[in-house]
Formats: sequence, structure tokens, C-alpha cells
Amino acid sequence: MRAIGVDETTQDLRIIDLPIPEPGPGEVRIAVAATAVNRADLMQRRGLYPPPPGASPILGLEVSGTVDTVGPDVAGLAVGDEVCALLAGGGYAEYALAPAAQCLPVPIGVSVVDAAALPEVSCTVHSNIVTEAGLRAGETLLVHGGGSGIGTHAIQLGKALGATVAVTVGSEFKAQRCRELGADIVIDYHDEDFAEILRDRADVILDIMGAKYLSRNVQTLAPQGRLVIIGLQGGVTGELNIGALLGKRGRVSATNLRGRPAVGPHSKAEVVAAVREQVWPLVADGAVRAVVSARLPLADAATAHDLLDSPESVGKVLLTP
Repeated sequence: MRAIGVDETTQDLRIIDLPIPEPGPGEVRIAVAATAVNRADLMQRRGLYPPPPGASPILGLEVSGTVDTVGPDVAGLAVGDEVCALLAGGGYAEYALAPAAQCLPVPIGVSVVDAAALPEVSCTVHSNIVTEAGLRAGETLLVHGGGSGIGTHAIQLGKALGATVAVTVGSEFKAQRCRELGADIVIDYHDEDFAEILRDRADVILDIMGAKYLSRNVQTLAPQGRLVIIGLQGGVTGELNIGALLGKRGRVSATNLRGRPAVGPHSKAEVVAAVREQVWPLVADGAVRAVVSARLPLADAATAHDLLDSPESVGKVLLTP
């Protein structure tokens, strides 16, 4: 099969030939219709985010396609089923292996290609703003990076849950798209300070920046607010004003989806099951939809990486073998 490899010296992406993988117990093999580009792929390409032990070294944390082969001890899936799946790696290829428990049916009304835009964002957003932070109707959700794949999904899920949604963005183009998706408050971080605009108002903050935004996020929290950190684009070490956090009876947590165990408490299987039960009906109803910025051939993976980093990209960038 064709896959995308990374040159460890130059970090260039190139087509390579690999054996088609065979599924083990509890796994299925998927003939890939599409995979999505995530920021984690860009970090792994630069050597900053190695795959977990035992995971495929090939980039790609989600795919959609058709079940091609079913491994031992798999129930509920059959050859020919159209699915999308959450992976620990291996998506940038013509075939990918996925644990059956991390597969989801392609939602009603979504094409098999565009379904690749859903597993990682759905699992990340739901597990953090709902399971971890307990977002409720009537609360205010602040999402940093509103134009990203995570951000565009969080806007829609937050609105579907009855929250007021605020986002930070870096361009008017992204601001307009976020408004179209339902964002109530849109803040351009080049010109405005989200901490001043939303001081003491955010019940839940979904943060991709880490250290750079830590102190201002605490300023922004409402009483009993919950800050969930899922990314480190703004650095790994920051100063936390514990006094301010105590005064608000606030909470700071940090989570990682890729490093979760496959099964058991707080596992990927649990996250996927919750998404299927609570998010997939919203997708089928049209309240939450896949937001796709571009669809490119697998061979254009490097272009897709550049596009994900550009001001013109809103939502997900897909690669199609």
C-alpha cells in the first residue's frame, strides 16, 4: 500500500510503499476513503510528539472508509461497513488498522469522505467540555482557536447544549465563519484582550495555548469555572495564581486523548461510546456538522500541512488516498 513517510533528517513528507497491515484481535482493517490532518501530525513530523508505545509511526489520528477485514474477537462490525475511526497513528495510508471499539458508523447525512473530519474533534471536544468540565445549558463556553477543527466543532456542540459560546480567532475571515457556526462572541486576539472582555464570565474554557494564556484564563473564569487545557501552542511552563483560582473556587485540568488507554476507565473506548450516544444524534439532526476546509490527495500531504497553518483554513483539512 501507499503511505506517507517522514524523512527524519529533513522532515520532508514523501510517498512510501508498505505492506498492507493485518488486523489483530479486536481490530478491523479499513480501506481508507480519507484521513484528516491534525496539529498533532505537524508536531510529530517535527519530532515533538512521538506516537505512544505500540502505535503506528505513520501520521494520522483518524480515518474514514470501509471495513476491509475483521480481526478475531470483533463483534458488531462486518466487511463492507462504512465507518470512521479514532487512531493512535497510521491514518496517512491506503489501509489502516483500528480497534473495533474506536470505530463509529458514518453518520446519517455525512459522506464517507467528510466523516474523516469527525472522530478526533468529536472525541476531544465532548470528552473535555462535557465529560471533564460538565458544560451545562445557560453557561458560557470560551474556545481558543475558534477557526480550528476543534474550535469549529466546539462552537456547534456548545450551542447544541444551550451554552453561550465565545471564541478567539486571528483573522476576520475566521471570525465570520465562527459567527456563521453560531459563536455569540468573537474576539480577534491581535486587537482585543479576551480576559478584559470576558473577565469573570467563562464557566468553561477549552484551551489549546497552555502557558501563554494561563494567567488570563484564570482571570476569565467565572466563579466555579473550569479550565481544560488540551494544547501547548503557547508553551509548557506558566505561573498559576493559586489565590485567584481559590477565590473563584475554580478548577484547572489538562487532558490528552492520544495517550489514553484503549479500554477501561477513562479510555478511548469510553470516549467513543459517549460520542456515539450523545454527539452522533446531533450530527444526524444537522445541529453539528463536519467542517471541511479542503480535500487534497494523499500525495499532497505537505501542502495540507501548510494549509492547516494558514489563515485561510477553517475546520479540517482532509487527505484522500
